[in-house]
Amino acid sequence: MAEPELKSRSSRESVAKASSQEKMAAEADPDQDGLIVEQPGSPSTPMVPAPSATSPTDGPAVKGEKIELKRSITLFNGVGMIIGTIIGSGIFVTPTGVVKEADYTYILEVYGELAAFLKLWVEMLIIRPSSQYVVSLVFATYLLKPLYPDCSVPDSAAKLIACLCLTSLTFVNCISVRAATKVQDLFTASKLLALITIILFGFIQIFTGDVPYLMPDKAFEGTKWGVDNIVLALYSGLFAFGGWNYLNYVTEEMINPERNLPLSIIISMPIVTVVYVLTNLAYFTTISPQVMVESEAVAVSFGEYHLGVMSWLIPVFVGLSCFGAVNGSLFTSARLFYAGAREGQLPAPLGLVHTDLFTPVPSLIFTCFLSMMYAISQDIFSVINLFSFFTWVCVAMAIAGMVWLRFTKPDLRRPIKVYLFIPVTFVLGCVFMIVVSFWAAPFECLIGSSIILTGIPAYLLGYKWKKPHVVKKMLEIFTMFCQKIFMSVPEEKEQHQATD
Repeated sequence: MAEPELKSRSSRESVAKASSQEKMAAEADPDQDGLIVEQPGSPSTPMVPAPSATSPTDGPAVKGEKIELKRSITLFNGVGMIIGTIIGSGIFVTPTGVVKEADYTYILEVYGELAAFLKLWVEMLIIRPSSQYVVSLVFATYLLKPLYPDCSVPDSAAKLIACLCLTSLTFVNCISVRAATKVQDLFTASKLLALITIILFGFIQIFTGDVPYLMPDKAFEGTKWGVDNIVLALYSGLFAFGGWNYLNYVTEEMINPERNLPLSIIISMPIVTVVYVLTNLAYFTTISPQVMVESEAVAVSFGEYHLGVMSWLIPVFVGLSCFGAVNGSLFTSARLFYAGAREGQLPAPLGLVHTDLFTPVPSLIFTCFLSMMYAISQDIFSVINLFSFFTWVCVAMAIAGMVWLRFTKPDLRRPIKVYLFIPVTFVLGCVFMIVVSFWAAPFECLIGSSIILTGIPAYLLGYKWKKPHVVKKMLEIFTMFCQKIFMSVPEEKEQHQATD
């Protein structure tokens, strides 16, 4: 049997005034709406529910308005989200690092709860917060660089600015989805302007004819053709494309997603690819492959050569680019944890929506807090590198699962359908990279795998364990406390049915 349902009065005032007496009165009143059903086996606890209504707008709530994430992301916003998140620091800084993100919902649908939880576990504790902090730290470092032209930026100052970056963007994302997408659009334009500037100087250099590093005898000098070197090069190249699948996490908030999701991808990916190719071509007009490998920031070296006294503009552009990338990552990370909470795999407060702003405020604040915790770490890059293979495991599982469903559930409605050759080729490429990762760096991969497996006890205790009444009561009190603090309620469902 499911737990007894909790009913409450249809008003947002119940969030701030909920008490044990009001709860008892609500349970006794059969005319109140907004029921919440606890999923079997879920750790979720009864919560003060949302009132029902139908407004689809993103703005201040009106009386009786339905509390849910609103569809306010347009095609232009979607293109800006993908381009702005992909073009972060990777194309400006030395292209080494780790790719990130995968597809929680797809893995949950195909492989079940445990596999989805392990993916969510690593994303929540390691990949999302660490990568967000790293990019915000790059933002801080390059923003402060003009103030320290002859020395390194102090770590304490950079960490402080990085945390301010995270908190300010979290505030923007809490206020409004539209505000967050406008910030994304603005900084996407700024980073494209920076890259176009680099490309223009590259073409000017080509027209002068002084491009020795583009000559065939120089272009591939020092190239290593070992399999492990090729895979590491692929990892480094794909790092600059990290965020290509971010928009999949916010389809619930897209206007006409069946049309705008594929169009956003079709428009943005060629733009990013062309800009990247031309930018790297511009780099090679000025910088040798050896210097490029050794440089910590290729764009800065390029700017010092071409811009002279105005070379400080490049670090500022890099900082702005990273700022936009952090915004897109925060936006989608909060939705990932929000989705996990709705499935009952994460604490219930992360699945709450603000009653006036229609944004997942608790999830956003939680994401920001976890990211800032990495300011304590002295070697964050080594932590991220342990999980580079895991990202591609999740991506391969998600795509392979979609292929599997094509055969096991052929009657499912598929608004977007591609030839099987494309996903099969992609999965084979992912498997190749995963196998070579274990072959080239077995110790690091084993450490990463061990950390991933720590999610199994967390899954059993937090999700599968039949909690005693006293634990459920404590969780209920904490959830209702969060509702009052954040003025948030669970998203209202179209239908509410008890389950036996």
